[in-house]
Amino acid sequence: MPTFLSITNLADLTGTSFATAQKWGKSGVYPLHKNEAGKEGFYMEELTDVEPVKMMLETNWDNEFKTTPRRHYTSVELFAGAGGLALGMHMAGFKHVLLNEMDTMACRTLRQNRPEWNVLQGDIHKVDFSSLRGKVDFLSGGFPCQAFSYAGKKGGLNDTRGTLFFELARAVKEIQPKVFMGENVKGLLSHENGRTLNIIRNAISELEYTLIEPKVLKAIMYQVPQKRERLILIAIRNDIYERGVQFKWPDPYKRVMTLRDAFFCGELFDTDVPKSEGQIYPSKKARVMSMVPEGGDWRNLPIEVQKEYMGGSFFLGGGKTGMARRLSMDEPSLTLTCAPAQKQTERCHPTETRPLTVREYARIQTFPDNWEFAGNMSAQYKQIGNAVPVNLAFAIGRALIRLFNDIDAIMPEKSEFEAANKISAEMIPT
Repeated sequence: MPTFLSITNLADLTGTSFATAQKWGKSGVYPLHKNEAGKEGFYMEELTDVEPVKMMLETNWDNEFKTTPRRHYTSVELFAGAGGLALGMHMAGFKHVLLNEMDTMACRTLRQNRPEWNVLQGDIHKVDFSSLRGKVDFLSGGFPCQAFSYAGKKGGLNDTRGTLFFELARAVKEIQPKVFMGENVKGLLSHENGRTLNIIRNAISELEYTLIEPKVLKAIMYQVPQKRERLILIAIRNDIYERGVQFKWPDPYKRVMTLRDAFFCGELFDTDVPKSEGQIYPSKKARVMSMVPEGGDWRNLPIEVQKEYMGGSFFLGGGKTGMARRLSMDEPSLTLTCAPAQKQTERCHPTETRPLTVREYARIQTFPDNWEFAGNMSAQYKQIGNAVPVNLAFAIGRALIRLFNDIDAIMPEKSEFEAANKISAEMIPT
């Protein structure tokens, strides 16, 4: 049976607008079909000249999923948050010897879910990583994006001072891992017309690492029911890169996952989403949101209700499609934010008039149901919304394990897991 792909999903995969993807169907560029629910879209098998779709049709996902490490590969994670990236890397086979995070609730989340992990809570500026030199294979971190200084003329490591990328770079310099990875928002590619990324490139070169050409990965291609995009930076130490090793990006999953996959028993989860706490709309807002159809937004409201609800935003330009937005059960979620009921980035449940619950949030980020989040409801939403989707991290992690297996075949080493794992909170001075 052919695999159905909605017009919206084709637009997301190709980075085009809904109108453009719709035009492809209406004009006959690609045959337009209707699924059992009467929704218009395409069959993936008839889109073989669309590169992202072709990749999904020809994927090597199943074989890549079987990847296992040749030995214990040790890792350090910075800016660990609630553990989305760390959990995905752990599932791939990395052994974390240190996770650093400043947020108290996120650290509690990490410790209660993985008591064996060495979670170091505190300001990264105060951490001395030099005791881990030569004991760690891999370092990763989703460094928060901050303004960069452009005082320097060349643009290199010195121009990253004052940013958290500089702290990641300092950790790399002190630890000297074989490979390190940074992840950030897609916007870093074009920030300051590309100059910010060039500064980072030069900084990585100064560290004597070779940067693999950065790539924006779309989470919907990696078994994540969410339209989230992350810029991934992977760098290999020069003495290793010169031995001829190659990094191969992970192949995508065979289809796009939807909220139906997230909320009900199926490929992603073996049970329906468990009940949990969640925000509640005030009665006035609930009345407005009840008028929005599945997949709709403020534009579907009666004109007078639009004006009342939107206020001054009604007269401003732009699509404002995040306002009064109700998600669709048969589409992936929009990118989650730190709260599900913000006026500009509404995330209303597809078929019930309420914000998404904490566990629905977690499933959209592909956290397992037994991964519990510490703190009050707002703290839990924030931790989940800031996370890297677990399945995306898992896919990247498997690709990195394959790289490390190749490195280990050329440069075999004994695992330093036990020695590295003895490092403790003494790394932060009191």
